[in-house]
Amino acid sequence: MKKLYRSETDRKIAGVCGGIGEFLDVDSTIVRLIAIVVTFATGIIPFLIGYLVAWWIVPTAGDVKRG
Repeated sequence: MKKLYRSETDRKIAGVCGGIGEFLDVDSTIVRLIAIVVTFATGIIPFLIGYLVAWWIVPTAGDVKRG
């Protein structure tokens, strides 16, 4: 069973989009483009809140291995 982790290698800010790309076996650039479209469709504040929550909740793979 696959688990969602923030990417430690494919990251621009916190690795959330990179981790989603790895989880879905999709290029992270596509995930980032979808995130931009969602941001403009819903507004910047809801997207930022969702991104910050994901950054806080989703662990990195290294965190899981360490602990």
